[in-house]
Amino acid sequence: GSVNKWVSNYLNNGVTGLNNKPIKGRPAKLTLQQLNTLSDYVKQSASSSEGGSLMGEDIAQYIYDQFNIRYHTDHIYKLLKKRGFSWITSRSKHP
Repeated sequence: GSVNKWVSNYLNNGVTGLNNKPIKGRPAKLTLQQLNTLSDYVKQSASSSEGGSLMGEDIAQYIYDQFNIRYHTDHIYKLLKKRGFSWITSRSKHP
């Protein structure tokens, strides 16, 4: 019942999840088909010959453009991790 919902809200949203009012900007769930489309987009972009890097903001914009669903950048990284993608950051190499 309500205790499970309270715990779930806390685990998913931290302290702000304990408020009784709806949380603004909480992302809607993507369907499995949408997740598969997103995964294909990320794979295609990663293997693109242009060599450009894909940023969280780019993926958030893609999701909004394709599915009209807003995701905060923090959620993008969690979403991709759940889909089996690892986030690689480039670091400068020192001689």
